[in-house]
Amino acid sequence: MKLEKKKIVMILIVVSVVLFIVAYSFITFGKEEETNIDTHQVPLPKLGSDQKQYETKMEALESIKEEREINAPSVYDEELLDATGNYDPDLRDKEKRRMIDSIYSQGNIDYTNSTYRQEQSAPLTPASSQNDTLSEKIDKKEREAAAKEMGLEHQLFFASNPKENLNTLSQNTDGQLYVQVDGTQTIKQHYRLRMRLSRAALIDGKQVPKNTLLYGFVSFKPNRTLLTIEHINGRPVSFEAYDLADGSEGIYIENSFREEVRRQVIGDVVDEIEVPGVPQVSGIKQLFRRSNRQVKVTVLDGYQLLLKIPQEHS
Repeated sequence: MKLEKKKIVMILIVVSVVLFIVAYSFITFGKEEETNIDTHQVPLPKLGSDQKQYETKMEALESIKEEREINAPSVYDEELLDATGNYDPDLRDKEKRRMIDSIYSQGNIDYTNSTYRQEQSAPLTPASSQNDTLSEKIDKKEREAAAKEMGLEHQLFFASNPKENLNTLSQNTDGQLYVQVDGTQTIKQHYRLRMRLSRAALIDGKQVPKNTLLYGFVSFKPNRTLLTIEHINGRPVSFEAYDLADGSEGIYIENSFREEVRRQVIGDVVDEIEVPGVPQVSGIKQLFRRSNRQVKVTVLDGYQLLLKIPQEHS
């Protein structure tokens, strides 16, 4: 009996171990594999085996069926939906009122007689047509006059030659400038004499330093050499030269030049003489002009002069 009990215990132990192994295997290997999604690659569904194979692309295109749009049936009457798709049960009445209001605003209904009234255009009378024609003519003339006036303004603008106001320049310029001759120079009629400033001066509101060069154009007068200065350091001016020694206009010249200068003055007078039928006058003019061109004056270096604004501009 003891042996049988031992056998039975051994058999039970073996059976329990086998059952445990079988149960463990079912539990471990019987579960479905969980799909692991790779974050770097999106999983694609597997192709079904029941897909139809087409021989040509045309057959594949013809086999595509058009999908119909399936909309759910509306619970409201479509005639009562406005343009925005909102349901309005009074939409028909509003449309009627809108139509009546538009007809009433146009004035096509005669409410007293309950009839329609046709629009009548007012006939054009001869007086009104004449007034229109007259107004058109007046407008045309006004446009022509405006065009002529504009053209005249353009012509005057381009034809004008404005000059700088010397009176305004004299207000910002020193009234007297001290200058001296720059080097010994021999000058003639219409020559220029080179000078330089002995002192700094104010020209047109700007300070001009000492020793700035300037030029004066020469003309003659009995016993005097006149100088006219029109520009200093690029600025337009109007100055006349006065002898600093005697205070008179121009540079004093010796008496030996008096007769030659007098010839020049006589030549200027002869230039204005016109005697018809006397050909000798032109020869006299040429004689005096040749004499005038021969007049020479030598101005020494450092000769002191005073420049003043002419009285007509001061």
